[in-house]
Amino acid sequence: MDNVPICPHHEGMSLAAKVLVCVVALLHVYFMVLEMLLWTKPRGLRVFGQTLERAQATAVLAANQGLYNGFLAAGLAWSLLHPDAAFGRQIALFFLGCVAVAGVYGGRTVNPKIFVVQSVPALLGLAALLAT
Repeated sequence: MDNVPICPHHEGMSLAAKVLVCVVALLHVYFMVLEMLLWTKPRGLRVFGQTLERAQATAVLAANQGLYNGFLAAGLAWSLLHPDAAFGRQIALFFLGCVAVAGVYGGRTVNPKIFVVQSVPALLGLAALLAT
């Protein structure tokens, strides 16, 4: 027990990997807010290119989607805060993988821009994690 640091750090994750994990987490907090709170507001309508009528008809679905984005953000935050560096790295790999797959699916089924906005940052994060 004497060798356990008081404030453990993530030597298993490079600074670049930590920054990219944080960026992806923050993006998903933003997506959550857009989908859960701003879906029918001017900003949400503009971002998703929807009419007010369509947004109102799909608001419950969007809120559900937003909740899932919040879970992704929470998992990525957990990976950065976990006191065991090796386990935190595994958590980050899992959640970044989930984000990358979701972005590929969304890019193919909804809008190719989703791949760029969601998968590319996650894939960069995965590359940074795997390089360490």
